Amino acid sequence: MPVQNLAVDVVTTTGDTTVADAARTMRDEELGDLVVAENDRPVGIVTDRDVALAVAEHEDLAALTVADIMTTDPITIHEDATATELPATMAEGRVRRIPVVDDDGRLVGIATLDDVVATTGEMLKDVATVIEGQSREYEPEA
Repeated sequence: MPVQNLAVDVVTTTGDTTVADAARTMRDEELGDLVVAENDRPVGIVTDRDVALAVAEHEDLAALTVADIMTTDPITIHEDATATELPATMAEGRVRRIPVVDDDGRLVGIATLDDVVATTGEMLKDVATVIEGQSREYEPEA
């Protein structure tokens, strides 16, 4: 299964957005991240953790922008990468969220660790169904 099938719509922002506005967007959209994009290409990512750390580290949040706290040059994954490549890429980069890009590097979505867990759960359910159907001694509990 290609990553593009797992990717969800991505909400973007710009580097000059205030941290307060970014936090409000995350709250309103019920998200833990915003991808910072320029010309439809990911140039950074800001997470709810970044915002929390900014609150702890900066006394004047009013002047603080997303560019001040974002992770620049985020790890990305191509939309045609396989679903098995996704957790490997996350582990390699030690990230929970990865912008998904097309051949031109344009943003097409975002894949998260939650997507990996949900897909793994679905696969394991299918495997269990096969095992249950082929096991003579297995009888599911009612």
